[in-house]
Amino acid sequence: MQTETRSLSDKVWLVLKGLAMGAANKVPGVSGGVVAYVAGFYEEFIYSLQKVNGKALKLLFSGRFNSFWRYINGKFLGLLILGMLISYFSVSLLLDIAIRNYPLLVWSAFFGMIIGSIYYIAKDFEEWTRRNIVMLISGIIFGVAISLMEPAQENDNLIFVFICGIIGVSGMTLPGLSGSFILILLGNYVLLLVDAVNALFVTMTSVFGGDFSFIDDPEHMRLLTVLIVFSLGSLTGLVTLSHFLSYLLKKFRWATNAAILGFIIGSLGVVWPWKLEVFKRNEIGEIAIDRNGSPILDNYDRYMPTDINMENVLAVFFILTGIFMVVALGKYGTRTRARG
Repeated sequence: MQTETRSLSDKVWLVLKGLAMGAANKVPGVSGGVVAYVAGFYEEFIYSLQKVNGKALKLLFSGRFNSFWRYINGKFLGLLILGMLISYFSVSLLLDIAIRNYPLLVWSAFFGMIIGSIYYIAKDFEEWTRRNIVMLISGIIFGVAISLMEPAQENDNLIFVFICGIIGVSGMTLPGLSGSFILILLGNYVLLLVDAVNALFVTMTSVFGGDFSFIDDPEHMRLLTVLIVFSLGSLTGLVTLSHFLSYLLKKFRWATNAAILGFIIGSLGVVWPWKLEVFKRNEIGEIAIDRNGSPILDNYDRYMPTDINMENVLAVFFILTGIFMVVALGKYGTRTRARG
């Protein structure tokens, strides 16, 4: 794990990496962990999270803040998390708009990025043993199975929301497993990553404007409560999953990497660019809508393109661009690790 003094450029890059992780993790089918893996800081991320343990809490509650910060690699985690937080109110919102207006091009870019990730991870894989091949195939099967599952109904029970936080943060720690897509399957993507986040944004702007009327709005306070519980679940998931993955990386490095590669391959179906949205319908056959009046996504109807037109040509261009971006990011990550 890197603990050296970081230059200003390194700090800026870490914030940008956090931006990329946060944006990727919010898009259904894309994993923020892939960004960490390809950019070369996945293991440092996992091992730093692993340091949030009993010893860290003892240092914190005893007032030894500097020791606590150094122990958990705070400069690294702090800058990454700062980037993720900024992402949820900037890059992620822009991605939401882009997906609504240019879905084929956005999904094409992400599809290319995942193909690039598969190439980057597979090219240096050193141990194609029978066990690791089994792990690879198992990862693929698991990833495909998740993509074929039917989404559940929205559920704002706080215990379930806490569990959603634990599971939904998986995309940050486990490359190839999309936390946002998992939340869609659990039925709570709109509630947790759209409605609750928007409520927090409104709260922050209201507080800065000296307006506290939102306190008297039961629906607004419900969403804030949901967001707090979801955040606690996410923090719990980050810490617990990081301990588990840290153990796997130390004891079964190549088998773990094979499973991760399988997850990423299996996720290709989720981000296949050529697809049509299929919305939920109510008892009388009408498209179901959420509390904001937006149609509720059920799944996707995927198809193969047959026409050679400008839209499909642009889609292929964006796939190639996505591949190039990941390969370039991977080369940067390699230089970073060599320097460290």
